Amino acid sequence: MGDAGAGKREDPRRVLGRRGEDLAAQYLTDLGLVVLDRNWRCREGELDIVATDGISRIFICEVKTRSGIGYGTPAEAVTRGKRRKIRRLANLWLAAHVGAWRPMQFDVISVLWPPGSEPEITYLPAAF
Repeated sequence: MGDAGAGKREDPRRVLGRRGEDLAAQYLTDLGLVVLDRNWRCREGELDIVATDGISRIFICEVKTRSGIGYGTPAEAVTRGKRRKIRRLANLWLAAHVGAWRPMQFDVISVLWPPGSEPEITYLPAAF
């Protein structure tokens, strides 16, 4: 009698997405930002990364990771509907973190990571 999940392989897209988010969080930290939350969830959805400069701004970062551009660049996956949802989630995050209010900036971090290659990170500050 082993684990019910034993032998199951994790979806490669999820693994790639998590690795991309790890890179994005490190990238923001290297810029001097402090990551406040990763994968913050509520019943309405999830924010990938919430960070701050510690002084004046909250950064809401949507991370998109792809292994190729067959379906467009990673950043192109952040559609108008997705942007609208992220804004709504950001307000819910603020409501859940009383005292954290600062002006918000909405960024996209695109990670293109073809198999066998080094990842290419593109930071799009104030993307929407």
